Amino acid sequence: MPYRRVLLKLSGEALMGEQSYGIDTSVIQRIAAEIAGVVAQGTEMAVVVGGGNIFRGLKGAAAGMDRATADYVGMLATVMNAMALQDALERMEVPCRVQTAIAMQEVAEPYIRRRAMRHLEKGRVVIFGGGCGNPFFTTDTTAALRAAEIGAQVVFKATKVDGVYNKDPACFRDAVRYDRLSFQEVLRGELAVMDGTAIALCKDNGIPIVVFNLFEAGNIARAIAGEPVGTAVHPELVPH
Repeated sequence: MPYRRVLLKLSGEALMGEQSYGIDTSVIQRIAAEIAGVVAQGTEMAVVVGGGNIFRGLKGAAAGMDRATADYVGMLATVMNAMALQDALERMEVPCRVQTAIAMQEVAEPYIRRRAMRHLEKGRVVIFGGGCGNPFFTTDTTAALRAAEIGAQVVFKATKVDGVYNKDPACFRDAVRYDRLSFQEVLRGELAVMDGTAIALCKDNGIPIVVFNLFEAGNIARAIAGEPVGTAVHPELVPH
């Protein structure tokens, strides 16, 4: 594997599969199996999970909830997803730890950077739940922040689409997918890779991002093996 340590960002929506709500256990099991295969090859893996399959703070705020309260509810949803993924990994005998930015010691460890890095060095998968512990920040920003903190070489964002497009492929049949982009191109074109704070964190710390389709079997392993999957966003300008 070309990467020693990586961070995988899983959207909450991806975890519900074809369902309209909640967790699709078959999807979780498939993801866990792919992660297990990657870890067996010697790659150290951390995971950040979203919570949009259960609750999304922005939607709660739009419905009249206080925005900070809605975001905290969303953080709790990410912990539920983290625990479900941990269970699936442990069933496959993959050592795993959940760390949360909001203390809940009965079900998970508190997020401690050095402890997380020690787990990774010992071959354990570390799943970060609870976002970054603060409202008004997305789990994309959490992924970029944790990647910088633990020294990850790349952020892999697994989604329902197969890369970054110049416009929404679900609405426009002539949407064009990019194979490679620079951070400057992403910011200049306001492309939907991650939110602006996450992009700025990765750009400032020289951490590349790879966006790919989670639902194509084997894509996690292919992406981490360095194969051209989805769209790669690099710190420097990349000639097309």
